[in-house]
Amino acid sequence: MMTRSRPPVPAGVQYHRMLAGDERRIGRGILAIVLLAAGLVVFPTVIGRAAALIDQHRGQAPPIVGGTDYTPLSHAASMISLGLLIPWSMLIQRWLYHLPGASLHSVASRFRFGLFGRSLLVLGPPWLVVTVLGALAPVEESPWSQPEIVAFFLATTLLTPLQSAGEEYGVRGLVFRVVGSWTRNPRAGLIAGVLVSSVLFTALHGATDPYIVVWYFVLWTGLAIITWRTGGLEIAVMLHAVLNTFTFLVAAALRVDLGSATQDRSAGVGSPYQLVPTAAVIVITGIVWWCTRRSGPALTPASSTA
Repeated sequence: MMTRSRPPVPAGVQYHRMLAGDERRIGRGILAIVLLAAGLVVFPTVIGRAAALIDQHRGQAPPIVGGTDYTPLSHAASMISLGLLIPWSMLIQRWLYHLPGASLHSVASRFRFGLFGRSLLVLGPPWLVVTVLGALAPVEESPWSQPEIVAFFLATTLLTPLQSAGEEYGVRGLVFRVVGSWTRNPRAGLIAGVLVSSVLFTALHGATDPYIVVWYFVLWTGLAIITWRTGGLEIAVMLHAVLNTFTFLVAAALRVDLGSATQDRSAGVGSPYQLVPTAAVIVITGIVWWCTRRSGPALTPASSTA
């Protein structure tokens, strides 16, 4: 009986070039991005509306049905929806490019928990300080009950890291790779992949405040460069998860009205403090680059199979 061999992973290539081949396959790449965008719309809509039915039964109207009640259940639904981008991105890559889903983790085709843990110990504490200080700005409060705050803490602690990882796998993983494969030259692919993924994700957040736009663009650009240098998503996931998780936790502790705080990115909302985490991202990216100055960007193993 014949056994089907696992799809090959190209040997000796950088993370953003794992989908590159003899043909640029731009049409296929556009389809991959469209399918990813469909997941960004369909998953939150289906799961969010299902959760909204429960909230409405309890007399609350979450944002997805036109209300302003950002409930713990609507928060959990949003986190789960974006977390589903992890298997969805892997499925898209496997279907369109015949590459194992596990290769989306890193050039080693696995999530390198050692690298994740080291980065959390070294880069996590200063990044946490910058994040928490930024979340202390005065904003409109919401009259949350004690059970709601407890539920929100639990949902945030358990699910927000999953949501952050989902966005990283979708954008710094799949989109970065897809666009990075469209050029003949690896360096041109790197520049295109970084810029396109960063611009798209910045635009997706719908910010019009200049401070927030600059902050988002620098953050996404830094995470893409870190992913390229380390050959995987581990550090990007860590930074994104720490940022989102502790921003939400501080907001809950201060009883912030998250229905407005998470949606309003209009002009005038941002502040000069936004330049502090922006500078922190640049410093962290520089540290990662310096640590990989001798090895260079990580490559896939010499073995041609995952």
